Amino acid sequence: MNIASNAEKKARAIAFYLPQFHPTPENDTWWGPGFTEWTNVARAKSLFKGHEQPVIPGELGFYDLRLQETRIAQAELAAAHGVEGFCYWHYWFAGRRMLERPFDETLATGVPDFPFCLGWANHSWKRNSWTGVRHNKSDSLLIQQTYPGINDDRAHFDYLLKAFKDPRYITIDEKPLFVIFRPADMPDAKQRFDLWRKWANEAGLKGLYVVGINSLNFSDPRSMGLDAVTLLMLTAMHEKKSLMHRLARLSWKIRKSLLSAGPRTIEYREAIRHLVTNLDRFDCEAYPCVFPNWDSTPRKGRRGLVLANSTPALFEKHLNDAVNQLDGRPIEHKLLFIKSWNEWAEGNYLEPCARWGRGYLEALRRVIFGSN
Repeated sequence: MNIASNAEKKARAIAFYLPQFHPTPENDTWWGPGFTEWTNVARAKSLFKGHEQPVIPGELGFYDLRLQETRIAQAELAAAHGVEGFCYWHYWFAGRRMLERPFDETLATGVPDFPFCLGWANHSWKRNSWTGVRHNKSDSLLIQQTYPGINDDRAHFDYLLKAFKDPRYITIDEKPLFVIFRPADMPDAKQRFDLWRKWANEAGLKGLYVVGINSLNFSDPRSMGLDAVTLLMLTAMHEKKSLMHRLARLSWKIRKSLLSAGPRTIEYREAIRHLVTNLDRFDCEAYPCVFPNWDSTPRKGRRGLVLANSTPALFEKHLNDAVNQLDGRPIEHKLLFIKSWNEWAEGNYLEPCARWGRGYLEALRRVIFGSN
């Protein structure tokens, strides 16, 4: 696979990758036999005038991640359009792993020969997160995220070490890059990450480079053992009413959507003005995170959030704004996170779709390689 060197790029684009597109015993039990995220994508409905649902995938089709051919095709597309590597979402619940097959097979076989890192999605799974139907608290929890102690920390690290030692693993200053989804939810984050760094050094690595995802819900990354943060401002917009109200003042269309029965709707061209900001507010490095699109109604129905009227051209502007904020940094530290490669049930994807084809990927290629 022909992967361009970092020296040829304006930024190191790392795309979050969801390994949900294959059946698992847990999903069969919770949602019915054969459930994958494609189930939500296919049954999505248009909820307002001009709402484009269902969204249909393009050339990769409704794929199954158990197939190596699919994983190779994804990597080839990504490499050709400036993605340095995938950040595979990793699920660890006190020794129990979920959705592990695509990455395990990638790690075991060496195929595709494409860079990667891991992001620990350290949140409990609830029914409300995957469906628009509200559930009582007693039946909402599917699996709880816990932190049992040092034995679990050691077992978790030993699994991760196999990935960290893979020559494809993405590094920053020769340290394996590890992303943590909700560092603020972890009661002993600094203790854990300091211990993992110690074990990494003992295993012959240079340490770890830990990046926490921040939706402005914490202000002191160093106290959590983080080397850096990346800002998921869309999460802040979705969850924090103050930010939603601030955006609501921008236009009558936004105010009207907030007062309706849902889904909440914000114009993409307005949202991207707020999605890459505040990189200098922390006492550590902060990296931008860009969104090609967003529509979580396939999962959440009228409880969802829609960034309406996204286009590849607007995404290209969003990318340029983000890359410009990285000016002056050495290329090693010009990280650009992209959410996401394939979160189709959130309407959040770089992969080709029926409407735009490779349009979002081509926008990324032009920005990353500085070409027209």
